[in-house]
Amino acid sequence: MQRILSTYMYRNQPLTPALLAEIARAGLAGLEIFCGSFHFDYAALQSVRELAGSLGEYGLTLHALHAPTERDTAPGRGSGVSISIADTERIRRQDAVDEIKRALDVAETIPFQFLTQDLAAGHQAADPRKLDAAFNSLEILTVFAKHRGVTIALQNTPNELGSPATLAQFIKDTHLHNLGFCFDIGHAHLEGGAEAGFHLMRDRVVSVHVHDNHGEKDEHMLPWEGTIDWDAALGEFANAPEPLPLVLEPKETAPGSPSLDQVRTAFDKLEKHLDEKGANSARTGPARN
Repeated sequence: MQRILSTYMYRNQPLTPALLAEIARAGLAGLEIFCGSFHFDYAALQSVRELAGSLGEYGLTLHALHAPTERDTAPGRGSGVSISIADTERIRRQDAVDEIKRALDVAETIPFQFLTQDLAAGHQAADPRKLDAAFNSLEILTVFAKHRGVTIALQNTPNELGSPATLAQFIKDTHLHNLGFCFDIGHAHLEGGAEAGFHLMRDRVVSVHVHDNHGEKDEHMLPWEGTIDWDAALGEFANAPEPLPLVLEPKETAPGSPSLDQVRTAFDKLEKHLDEKGANSARTGPARN
C-alpha cells in the first residue's frame, strides 16, 4: 500500500522544504497537497518549481491536489470567500473555474493523477440550479484537466449537494464519464453511513480520503479514534474493482498534533488490516454484488 498523506493537517502553515523533509523521513511516499495560497501558492510558477525540486530531493510523489475551496486574502486561515464551481452566479462561477485551472496548470511542471474537487461546502441542498452550474463548470474543467493528464475526482461532502447519492445521480444525468470519485469515508459516516456511501460511488472511486469522527461533526481524526467501523470499511476497499489509493487526511487539532509518528502508526495499522482483508477475499473469491 502506498502511503499518501494529505497536507490538509498543515493547511495553516507554509509547505516548506523542511516540512517535506520531515514527511519523507516518516516513510511517507506520496502527497495530496491542499491548494491554499498561504500553504502552497499554486498560481506562482516559482513556488511550483521550488516544490518540484523539494519533492525530487526527498523522493516524494504528488498523487493529487485538492482544489482550492477559499480565496486567501491574509496569511494563515482562509478568508472565508468561497470558491464554488456550483455557484449560480455566472461571474463568480467563471472566477472559480479560472482559479481551478490555475491549480491544474501545476501538472505542467509536476505531474499528478487526480484533482480532488468539491461541489459545495457547508449545508447546501441539492438545488437543480446548482447542479446545472456544476455541470457547466465541469464540462470545461474535465477537458482542461485531460489535456494535462489529470482526472477530476468529485469528493462527497457532508451536505445534500455533495452526498454520494447526489454525485452518483449527477454522473448518470450529465454523462461526464471523464470524472472519477474521491470517496471520503469520514464525510460518508456523517451522511447515511460509510458502507452505504461507498456502494453508491464504488464503480468510479479512484482515491479514498481516510479519517475518522464520532458521527456528529467533521473531526478529521486518525482511524480508530472515532466510531467508523474500520473492519467493515477495509473489507469493502479490499473488494473494490481496482486497488484504491488511501490518502490519510487528519486535521491538526493542536500544534504538532497528530505527530508524524502517530500518522506512521495509523498507516501501519491500515496496511495490516487491509492485507488481512485482501487475503480473506482471495480465499473466499469475489464479493457478491
